[in-house]
Amino acid sequence: MTALRSIIGWISLIIMGPVLMYLFLISGDEVKNVKAVSTVLDEKLPLKEIPLTQNSFIVDQNGALVSEIITNQENRTYVPFDKIPEAVKTIFIVSEDQKFYEHIGFDPAGMARAVLINAKSQSIEQGGSTITQQLARNVFLSHEKTYNRKLSELLYSYHIERTFSKEEILEGYLNAVYFHNGVYGVQMASNYYFSKPIDKLTLAQIAFISAIPNNPALYDPIKHFEHTKKRQLLLLKNLLDGEYITGEQYNSASAEKIRLNLQHRTDRYPDYVTYVHDELKRLIAENEGYTIRAADAGKEEKAVIEEELNNKVHEVVKKGVIIHTALDPTMQANMNDAFKNHLSDSSVQGAGVVIDHHAHQIKALYGGQDYQKFNFNRAYQAYRQPGSAIKPLLDYVPYIDVKNASASSVISAKSFCKKDYCPKNYDEKTYGNVTLETAFKKSYNTPAVRMLDEVGIEKGYSYLTPFGFQAVTEADYVLPSAIGGFTKGFSPLELTQAYSAFANDGVFNKSHAIVQITDLQGNSLYQWNEEPLRVWKSTTNNEMRKLLSAVTSSGTGTKAKHSAPYTGGKTGTTNDFMDLWFVGLTDRYTAGVWIGKDKSASIEKLSKSAPQQLIWRDITKN
Repeated sequence: MTALRSIIGWISLIIMGPVLMYLFLISGDEVKNVKAVSTVLDEKLPLKEIPLTQNSFIVDQNGALVSEIITNQENRTYVPFDKIPEAVKTIFIVSEDQKFYEHIGFDPAGMARAVLINAKSQSIEQGGSTITQQLARNVFLSHEKTYNRKLSELLYSYHIERTFSKEEILEGYLNAVYFHNGVYGVQMASNYYFSKPIDKLTLAQIAFISAIPNNPALYDPIKHFEHTKKRQLLLLKNLLDGEYITGEQYNSASAEKIRLNLQHRTDRYPDYVTYVHDELKRLIAENEGYTIRAADAGKEEKAVIEEELNNKVHEVVKKGVIIHTALDPTMQANMNDAFKNHLSDSSVQGAGVVIDHHAHQIKALYGGQDYQKFNFNRAYQAYRQPGSAIKPLLDYVPYIDVKNASASSVISAKSFCKKDYCPKNYDEKTYGNVTLETAFKKSYNTPAVRMLDEVGIEKGYSYLTPFGFQAVTEADYVLPSAIGGFTKGFSPLELTQAYSAFANDGVFNKSHAIVQITDLQGNSLYQWNEEPLRVWKSTTNNEMRKLLSAVTSSGTGTKAKHSAPYTGGKTGTTNDFMDLWFVGLTDRYTAGVWIGKDKSASIEKLSKSAPQQLIWRDITKN
């Protein structure tokens, strides 16, 4: 009975559909006060393009593919009409819609033929849908089996035919059609099943993948290869019967052995790619004005802006873009190896960042041991106490800059107390007057606190403001911060970015992973427009470079030293050895390494081997 009702419904559609369409078409001429259907369709269904989601791509510094971004679970690479082999077009027209170039979007005769076949089999074997109807259903409508949807499909099909050329419709269809396993369009089907583009397939291979869309589950070549092969032969026979190919071509294609060569989705370097996704959102926000809008917005308005931004990012990515990054795959691999070689304890985590401070580009990121894409990324999401790694920025730079001091200037390393705050040196010893170089390379605490106290906390913190540290608050404006006592702390990326100013004469340029975003034709869409900002004087920077170099040559960071023309940096160890840092620079790179446990706990035993310094050495010496 169900099949019979369906057949009756189809008959009603065949009878009523064309009648309704005809009445719509003549109504504009016969009834002056009623708009013609074409006018109504233009108003209600404005079609400017056939909107198909495309894959986007993340590429490294050499243009090599790193990761594919698939939106709406539609794995698709668009291919223009003139790049689609004629055999593909012919097969689909012959098998799906032989009157494609004649009808106005639907084919009443084809629908009637489908009803007869369905009546004979007492089931819904054929739908009588044209290529245009299938395009309407795949792109603009749903696949629900209701007669209301079918009537909408007829209207859409007619409107599509009025709006686009036959070539545009066929191009859209061949890029929209589903090939199972999450694959859409003939180009991606070719790439996925044979690992080569559609224009490189043989006739046999073209016919083989063309067999799938008729019933994607049944003709899935991975699970039901023989079913697919059987339909492939049928399609080839249709071409022979229609005299589209010769007998020799038919025999050759039929006999050709089909071997699948599945192409697996490219998705490498999850640490770096996760950050790229985050930075993509911020890049679009800056370029499209969302950042400015959100700056002065209230809580509710910010939520609205955030939703708008997310929609905008989705819109950009689904159209197909290339995200060009600064990723150095060799350096990323070296960083992964360095952490693996020097951090064997699985209970201890780590994070690392490498920046090319001349190009202001992030070259590598390490998010943690056994990092999985989109997990918590310690390189930029973990905020930890910096220990003495903050001294160069908060204590020494302001002191040298304001006091016009130098590496050879003298300062007291004696005991210090102010109110109830009495910091101790790391070894709990007291010293007399020492040079800034000695105090710095030995990482004495009391001189650092004295510097911030003499300059003034407000003044000292004014030197941190240009770096935009996210977790620094007014609650941190206290003397203990001089030696790393913060409410939350800093991410490895933040500290590394700040240290890059030491490589640029005291001028800060924010570094990024994304170089630019282009469309698939190479036209630039988005890029950063960062303005350099001088943070401290050139003379101050010269003195700081001496101090940083002293740390690796004869101070607390000698294990980080290597043969680069310049190496310098600063160690950082927090109370009870909960965090180990080394942040520094060579002549080309600024890098930061953090070691610790996610739930803060002592790693004192590990600290003796200084893994943070060894990792830093290995990732910057190449």
